[in-house]
Amino acid sequence: MNAVGKKTGSEFSERLNTGGFRFTPQRQQVYDVLLQKRDHPTAEEVFIRAKKQMPEISHATVYNCLDALVECGLLRQVQLDRGATRFCPNMREHCHFYCDVCDSVYDVDLPAKSQPGVSLPKGFKAERYEIAIHGVCPDCAKAKMKK
Repeated sequence: MNAVGKKTGSEFSERLNTGGFRFTPQRQQVYDVLLQKRDHPTAEEVFIRAKKQMPEISHATVYNCLDALVECGLLRQVQLDRGATRFCPNMREHCHFYCDVCDSVYDVDLPAKSQPGVSLPKGFKAERYEIAIHGVCPDCAKAKMKK
């Protein structure tokens, strides 16, 4: 993986192959869309962005690509409240900050401890976290202060 977390072409293909999928230009395009702007887009937003570079791509293809990339561990689904599922290429353990004003989603690193301040009952073992923090992002807070 390079410095910005983007997988090289061979690493991308290898991850797909390990997951039982073959490399396709459409899968690469969908993955590239998610890496270009890490704003946790919905499938519809991914479709719109992918179509700009690959006009022939269909909704169904984008959905199938997203499913394959999630299954291969290249993306994770982010579900915030009852909104549309969003997609995140950051596979490190982290949580998400959701701005209730502008609907933006930001990655937030978890504390270095193995469990982020959560005490689990005896015998339980956490495998991953899905933590969402709701509030106001700096830009929306500044705009609110100016009003």
